[in-house]
Amino acid sequence: QVQLVESGGGLVQAGGSLRLSCAASRSIFSINAMGWYRQAPGKQRELVAIFNSGDITNYADSVKGRCTISRDNAKNTVYLQMNSLKPEDTAVYTCYARRLELDYWGQGTQVTVSS
Repeated sequence: QVQLVESGGGLVQAGGSLRLSCAASRSIFSINAMGWYRQAPGKQRELVAIFNSGDITNYADSVKGRCTISRDNAKNTVYLQMNSLKPEDTAVYTCYARRLELDYWGQGTQVTVSS
């Protein structure tokens, strides 16, 4: 089992920044993949950024150059630094983890970018 607790969402003006945090209930060394998805109203959930096995990172094309995923192994926490935010980044951001072929999701945190 992996519990994921997110924090850091909120309201920000276009061009601003936010940092999301996702704390896992167990060592992230035991987790095969961990990262962030988002879902905007009326749209499908999409990958934002993720650490895969071997520390490979993947980003959605829409956030490349604006977002950075990082992690603090000692705190079992993954971060998503989002800069130059746009109104189209408005969505519920949900932390995701995969361990032993099981998927785990956080509760989600709202990010709203005003124009």
